Amino acid sequence: MGDKGIMIIDGIPVEIGDEKNLLELIREIGIELPTFCYHSELSIHGACRMCMVEDKRGGIVAACSEQPRNGMEIRTNTERLRQYRKNILELLLANHCRDCTTCFKSGDCKLQELALRYNISNIRFANTALNLRPDNSSPCIGLERHKCILCGDCVRMCNEIQRVGAIDFAWRGAKMSISTAFKTPIAKSACVGCGQCASVCPTGAITIKNDTQRAFKALSDPDTLVTVQIAPAVRVALGRAFGVPDGENALGKIVAALRRIGFHEVYDTVTGADFTIMEEAAELLDRLERDRKGPMFTSCCPAWVNYCEKNYPEYLSSLSTARSPMQMLASVVRERFRGEKRKTMHMAVMPCTAKKFEAARPEFFRDGAPLVDIVLSTQGLIRMIRESGLIFSELEVEPIDSAFNVASGAGMIFGVTGGVTEAVLRRISDDKTPISLRRLAFSGVRGMRGVKEASVEAAGREVKIAVVSGLGNAADLIEKIQSGAAYYDFVEVMACPGGCVNGAGQPVARSEAQSESRGNGLYAADRFCSYRRAEDNPLVAALYAGLLKGKTHELLHVKYERGKTLAIARGNADRSRPILERRDNG
Repeated sequence: MGDKGIMIIDGIPVEIGDEKNLLELIREIGIELPTFCYHSELSIHGACRMCMVEDKRGGIVAACSEQPRNGMEIRTNTERLRQYRKNILELLLANHCRDCTTCFKSGDCKLQELALRYNISNIRFANTALNLRPDNSSPCIGLERHKCILCGDCVRMCNEIQRVGAIDFAWRGAKMSISTAFKTPIAKSACVGCGQCASVCPTGAITIKNDTQRAFKALSDPDTLVTVQIAPAVRVALGRAFGVPDGENALGKIVAALRRIGFHEVYDTVTGADFTIMEEAAELLDRLERDRKGPMFTSCCPAWVNYCEKNYPEYLSSLSTARSPMQMLASVVRERFRGEKRKTMHMAVMPCTAKKFEAARPEFFRDGAPLVDIVLSTQGLIRMIRESGLIFSELEVEPIDSAFNVASGAGMIFGVTGGVTEAVLRRISDDKTPISLRRLAFSGVRGMRGVKEASVEAAGREVKIAVVSGLGNAADLIEKIQSGAAYYDFVEVMACPGGCVNGAGQPVARSEAQSESRGNGLYAADRFCSYRRAEDNPLVAALYAGLLKGKTHELLHVKYERGKTLAIARGNADRSRPILERRDNG
């Protein structure tokens, strides 16, 4: 008998372990209790009441908020409970938009899934869904409140994990809905575009902006050369939609799919990451040599940059001026085609919703047009593959185009929390032996923890480092820095917990194991690379000596200024729409 006792679930004796609630214990023995509002990383809300169980006295309790106790006896699947859940589903559907066939979440909607599971074929109540206008002001996400079931997942994610506070419950009773403060459009609110609210939304109330039709339209123009880049995190997550396990590198098939869809040239964003490493490491070395006080923050994550602008503008000068890998490669691609007589468009497949915002920022416009015309999320590319009728499993792998087909393992690991830091340390480390790579792997920067600290010897001194993922963790770290409780030379921040592998544009990782598999997949790809450090990449050296000669600062750096807002970026996104359809090269 276990230390915490035995309880009976559906007539089966079950040992109680470290489970924090009945729901976790029930799921461990292979029973999938339905829930809308439960996420293990969020606080217990208990709003949906779908996880109710019945005790031996006939009382019913919510499994998500009830702790398992020695001697407890419960049942999870009585006739009373089944009817109870069906009633809840009917009431939710009676207050819900039912345009399921045209909904972005159709086929991946929890409400739809449970309605099918419980054989809901008739709704006895009149439809009372409020006719609320969708909020499509943000370039990153869309809000359709008439599809909301008030589970509160998005509110708790935004307030508890990300600490952004852009949305909350508003009004009462039948008029209750999710809203920004004072009904402000989401683009003008505190929202930073991280999209984590969309990743936990069980219905189509909050969705990622879908730019697939704009992409298809561009690809249908025979007079336009269309190029695309693929972020490292995409290769270890996209395949899951087609039966490939999380973490397995599907880049070869993704490249083949992109070419079948119609893209003319396909590049790897990892090459852009190598440039980010080179420039960011040089910037860090300069700070260390000058003994500048305070940390240098990474600037690869656009949601973090936006969060810093809105909440900690005093730290904007501490952000690295190195562009993100997406913008690094886009700058190089645009320079390569500068003077090209044909019209060109450049797109990017990213795990991140905030990259859509970054592409619309005025800092990344050149000759009146964005460097990246369209950003497709991983989910968006999945939709394009399906719409094109491609059988992903039967595609033969194809290589990246030769123009930018050399990348280092250091750039590969950018997609997982701690990867940027490790890549920079590989660059500034005095010891360049293979053994030093192993030491850096065990320096404390790896792992999916939200906050990691390390001290390493580099540049002839001890360098103090912090790695955080999740904006709430970033806020806590900044408070420690401001209070003098901690000091760091280098701080890596990623808005999404676990890094880009868990970006809101990815197929949602349903467990910590899936997240870890994606990160491990990138580390495996790193080990397989011929070049493990960015400075060893011969393509990078050739581009510095050729295409980028005399233009490094202009093309590879950016200065974020106080007062830039998402609303400005949104305005640029709107104004650039006609340009995005067709682009002539200056």
